[in-house]
Amino acid sequence: MREAAFVKQNKDKWLTFESVLVNKDQIHPDELSSLYMEVTDHLSYAQTFYPHSKTLEYLNHLASQSHQIIYKTKRESSKRFITFFTEEFPLVMYQYQRQLLIAFLVFLLFSIIGAYSAASDGAFVRSIMGDGYVNMTLDNIEKGDPMGVYKKQGEINMFLGITINNIKVALFAFIYGIFFTVGSLYIIMRNAVMLGSFQYFFFEQGVGWESVRTIWIHGTIEISVIIIAGCAGMVLGNSILFPKTYTRLESFKRGMKNGLKIVVSTIPLFVIAGFLEGFVTRHTEMPDWLAITIISCSLAFIIFYYVYYPIKKHKEEKARLAALPTL
Repeated sequence: MREAAFVKQNKDKWLTFESVLVNKDQIHPDELSSLYMEVTDHLSYAQTFYPHSKTLEYLNHLASQSHQIIYKTKRESSKRFITFFTEEFPLVMYQYQRQLLIAFLVFLLFSIIGAYSAASDGAFVRSIMGDGYVNMTLDNIEKGDPMGVYKKQGEINMFLGITINNIKVALFAFIYGIFFTVGSLYIIMRNAVMLGSFQYFFFEQGVGWESVRTIWIHGTIEISVIIIAGCAGMVLGNSILFPKTYTRLESFKRGMKNGLKIVVSTIPLFVIAGFLEGFVTRHTEMPDWLAITIISCSLAFIIFYYVYYPIKKHKEEKARLAALPTL
């Protein structure tokens, strides 16, 4: 559809919606929400077919102005919690696949650097993990129980402690993004170096496989959460650095909102990772096939929900919007 025809077809709806916003006319929340959804549909359509156009600028402005009003008045349905995870968040996450990839690559790179540093300098692991932790681990290895650290605390105390710690690390990874993305990258790098040196230490002691099959039972989700939270921090930081067509303040608000959505999506993962570390990882006697199954399922879920599913939902949404003018 040509831009002029698109404008002619929908102009009356846009003007009606703008009039409601400007004149602050009383309107039923559901009706206002319906108008808002139409405008955002048109915005998405314009972004696809009329980039850099005046129509896109107008709809962008209209949607931005209306967002706060809509979410103050919109009646939340009982399905809001479910639709956030199944509909809203995946479409948000699709926009930030590049940031997620960068966060992953940075983590991978500095994990390798951490392992190389540990291999090059025997004191490096102690400088990262601390003498107390290293000595305790060496004692456990001598006793024939290299993963004994996961059995020191009771299940519930360990579950709660680990979950709270994971939340703190993820929040720092997100909030530090306000320092122009550099803060989030620092958190990612710091944890990556720690992991790389820590993992190399076990291989050096001849218990590499034992460490992998044990640590990654909970570590697959735990490390993924750090990377995802770092991605959220990059979203926040980039919103300040690259406001695009928005004012810097409006861009920051959008970056904060979308970054928070990414962090909120990891809340169930905090709990799962904490549960696995508190109740499952300690069972080092479990067969290899079971440990590998848990690790594989965790990794498959992360890839599915944060990569494949957002792409799938975006394609479905794009197809729906492409059909919009013929409705």
